[in-house]
Amino acid sequence: MAKSYAIGLISALAASASLSQSNTAFADGPLNFSPFSFPSSNSPQSSSGQSQSSTAPQASTAGAESAPPKVRNDNPRTSSAGFDPEPLERGAKMLKEISSSPNAKKAFELMKKQEETRQTELAAKAAEYKAMQAQAETERQRVIYDEQRKLAQHQAQTKSQMARYEDELARKRMQAENEYQRARNQELVKLQEESSMRQEQARRATEEQIQAQKRQTEREKAEIERETIRVRAMAEAEGRAHEAKLAEEVNRRILIDRANAEREKWIAAINTTFDHIGGGLRAILTDQNKLVVAVGGVTALAAGIYTTREGAKVIWGYVDRILGQPSLIRESSRGKYPWSGVFSRAWSSLSRAGNKESGSKNGNGFGDVILHPSLQKRIVQLAGATANTKTHKAPFRNMLFYGPPGTGKTMAARELARKSGLDYALMTGGDVAPLGSQAVTKIHQLFDWSKKSKRGLLLFIDEADAFLCERNKTYMSEAQRSALNALLFRTGDQSKDIVLALATNRPGDLDSAVADRIDEVLEFPLPGQEERFKLLKLYLDKYIAQAGSKKPGLVHRFFKGEPQKIEIKGLADDILMEAAAKTEGFSGREIAKLMASVQAAVYGSENCVLDPTLFREVVDYKVAEHQQRRKLAAAGGGSN
Repeated sequence: MAKSYAIGLISALAASASLSQSNTAFADGPLNFSPFSFPSSNSPQSSSGQSQSSTAPQASTAGAESAPPKVRNDNPRTSSAGFDPEPLERGAKMLKEISSSPNAKKAFELMKKQEETRQTELAAKAAEYKAMQAQAETERQRVIYDEQRKLAQHQAQTKSQMARYEDELARKRMQAENEYQRARNQELVKLQEESSMRQEQARRATEEQIQAQKRQTEREKAEIERETIRVRAMAEAEGRAHEAKLAEEVNRRILIDRANAEREKWIAAINTTFDHIGGGLRAILTDQNKLVVAVGGVTALAAGIYTTREGAKVIWGYVDRILGQPSLIRESSRGKYPWSGVFSRAWSSLSRAGNKESGSKNGNGFGDVILHPSLQKRIVQLAGATANTKTHKAPFRNMLFYGPPGTGKTMAARELARKSGLDYALMTGGDVAPLGSQAVTKIHQLFDWSKKSKRGLLLFIDEADAFLCERNKTYMSEAQRSALNALLFRTGDQSKDIVLALATNRPGDLDSAVADRIDEVLEFPLPGQEERFKLLKLYLDKYIAQAGSKKPGLVHRFFKGEPQKIEIKGLADDILMEAAAKTEGFSGREIAKLMASVQAAVYGSENCVLDPTLFREVVDYKVAEHQQRRKLAAAGGGSN
């Protein structure tokens, strides 16, 4: 037993020697462990646990696979393998001392207990290692299960995505088929519509051709009737002319006799006058002093007349420039000069009374102006607001009237000025461009003259887009730009003296600064059927019923006779309403021209009678002319 303990002690000493030797080994050599060494509980190897036990087999396998490099022996006392015997010798010496010591048995008991404790620790570490292996296996199984579960989920997701993708493809395919079918159906519908349109156009063309032939037949028939009437009228006119010629011959002889008597009387007076003048001239020519005085007097008289005339021209030009009406004004309710305002105001009051009577007779407060009820109400409101503004001395509001030509913009401006108690002045934008460099001066003179009105003045600029268009237009001259800038300067602030009213057919062409000065915008549309009916009644009364009611002068009556009055037969309101329905798209001016054409046709007829047949004929002719004009305008616009 003691021997075995001694052997174990020697081996421990050898292990400690080897460990001390290994501690002194170089870094480039491997660690060499003795096969008889066991890790102690106090050594670092015992505290490392499983890591050291797991790395030991790896180190052994690594040493088995590849041979360790040869260790350099720098200590001459060591062997070629690097073993140092000195610790062994010290161990043997210590063993001898322990053997000779009386406590040798206790030392061996202690070493035995240490060995048993080490064996117990090794067994616990082995059990712990096995538990760790089991835990690692369990973890590995769990990881495998998780990987399989994730793989199954991934496969399920992939399958669901494939199913959704296939469903999306099927839906897109069905949608594409539906789109194709819809496009095909639309194309079929379009082809059907085009076919029906072509059939409708062919039908309309045929109908228009039939109507054109019918109108041509009616026109030829009317031409034949007019020719018959004309021949008959010429025959009657020749008879009346022969009678008038005979009467005129008698009257001419009487006038010749009177003229001869008057001529002889004037010749005698002239001869007497020249006899006196000749006697005076002979007296002057025979007397030298009288001749000098006469020549000097005549020269002085001529010089005085010339000086007076030229001076009067200069003074009158100055007075006309200071007090007269500006040249841009075409029409005004004010007099040309301050002293002529009395007569103009008296005439305006008389005309106002006449307009009131005519307005009451026609059932319209605007006289000859027939507007849409809403527009007329708006103008009446503006007139009342302008009158109250003038009463309270507040700034006036500028206005813009726009709409097609002939819709009553100028007449509405006159009525607005009359109802608001203002003077009015009318100018045209086209008069500014020909003035050139003088346009700025004329514009300032116009506004200076307008401010002198004591009642306030409504300045109406017709065709305002002629010189108030956009300043970036390439065709706009520098003089026009200067005139526009002058007007913008004079209208920069709201005035208490002038109401600026602009009228244009193209409001979009106005300069943005001009549009900024506008406070009220009124649209004048083409008249509706009710307004056209009222206009037809108005101009029927003006051009037909009242034609020839004014008594001519004595001379006109003596030479041309009494004017023939027009007789109206069977022209009721339903015929006028029918004409109002036919004249769709006519402006107020075109309706006035239509009634003037009716008047001319009546005067050209045989008995000067207006009946429904003649009225319808003229209306149809003017409607066809209006449509032809619109076609030409559309063709001209398309070619441009």
